Amino acid sequence: MPFREINAKMVEATVVPGQKMFSQRGAMLAYRGEVAFTPNVQGGQGGVMSMIGRRLANEATPLMTVEGNGTVMFGHGGHHIHVINLSGDTLYVEADRLLAFDGTLRQGTMFMGSQGGVMGMVRGQVTGQGLFTTTLQGHGAVAVMAHGGVIELPITPGRAVHVDPQAYVAHHGDVRNKLSTALGWREMVGRGSGEGFQLELSGSGAVYVQASEEKL
Repeated sequence: MPFREINAKMVEATVVPGQKMFSQRGAMLAYRGEVAFTPNVQGGQGGVMSMIGRRLANEATPLMTVEGNGTVMFGHGGHHIHVINLSGDTLYVEADRLLAFDGTLRQGTMFMGSQGGVMGMVRGQVTGQGLFTTTLQGHGAVAVMAHGGVIELPITPGRAVHVDPQAYVAHHGDVRNKLSTALGWREMVGRGSGEGFQLELSGSGAVYVQASEEKL
């Protein structure tokens, strides 16, 4: 069920019988028709292990299951919303940036260290973002939140993209990530985000970057 963008900070989704979607708690702005919202204790379709991973990552963002027959308008905190359509691939996104997504998508978690090695683990310590990243896989739509709008940057073989870690929103494709720095290890300790830290993404795919480094 695709999202219709009403404006930069609101989207609308059609809910039909027999299908469900998930949204962040507090994201519903208004709805029409017979629509039910119930807390989801299993963390979407990722099951208990997904929920455990999110809690270990301090990303226990509560989800609501949305079912029924009608239309729902979503938004949250005045943040900009960007809609990403998946065609069988996997989206990697910070849990607190998820606004709503199709129930057809399988949700899981990925330990950042599994892609970025030790430096991937360091990323979570330096930026304050979790070591776990939420994954959504399959065919369907995802609405993500960001500050100041989102731009999609293509990642192509031989041309890595460097992103400020706190400007990172999500990425998809066959992409490797690691944290690189122009500073020495001792200089890195105690510093925040900025030009000294760069999240390097290489391979083939795309990364979504927000205009502001402010955390959600």
